[in-house]
Amino acid sequence: MMTHAVLPTLPLLDENSVLPAAAEQLATTKKAMGFVPNMYGYMANLPAVFSTYNAGYAAFRSEAGFSSVEQEVVFLAISRANGCDYCTAAHSMVADKMSGVPADVLQSLRSGTPISDPRLDALARFAFGMTETRGKVDPSLMDDFLSAGFTQEHVLAVVLAISVKTLSNYTNHLAETPLDAAFSDYAV
Repeated sequence: MMTHAVLPTLPLLDENSVLPAAAEQLATTKKAMGFVPNMYGYMANLPAVFSTYNAGYAAFRSEAGFSSVEQEVVFLAISRANGCDYCTAAHSMVADKMSGVPADVLQSLRSGTPISDPRLDALARFAFGMTETRGKVDPSLMDDFLSAGFTQEHVLAVVLAISVKTLSNYTNHLAETPLDAAFSDYAV
């Protein structure tokens, strides 16, 4: 963990201080979630980052071909590989409260231990491996992933998720984003 924010003067924006280009995105987020997560307040400093993140996130959620449980497995594996405590906590809450991820699967994802469900384990190992190796994944991980019933299109969906999580994980690293109260029960 860093001892100081790399971007110490980057303001945490809210609906009252945001640039006009990001105002609608923050309002949409607040309507959907009931609050604006701190990460979004930092991303809103550059509306292009915020809109790219939102578009990629929405595309992954709607077009990747993964179930809601599988989506959270992917996001948590990537966030853990990138060492992002903020996103690990946030996606743990989503996994637990919204996506129906079984408690034992969530615990395995958070601790980096094998998942009892072989399909979800192959997915987590693949997403983690793709992130850790920057796309130069070990052929055995690819074989396990495809043998678990995933497709080549799912490989590209994991690439999409990595791109989205790179935006969020790196923003959180640079800003040392404070954890929102909504995610505090899942702090790493």
